[in-house]
Amino acid sequence: MLQSPGERSPIERPPAPPSEEPRGCLFALSQPPLMLFLAVIFTLLFITAVHDLYRW
Repeated sequence: MLQSPGERSPIERPPAPPSEEPRGCLFALSQPPLMLFLAVIFTLLFITAVHDLYRW
């Protein structure tokens, strides 16, 4: 691959600035499908805990 005299190789080129802020680890928790899944799981756990507390 031929390069023009003013062009630098990708290795020598400085990294491009990020187009948006980096996403933190809490980004995944803000997704609706994950929140629905966790809500169902925690609801089931809560129901079983209450059932264990009040069963005869």
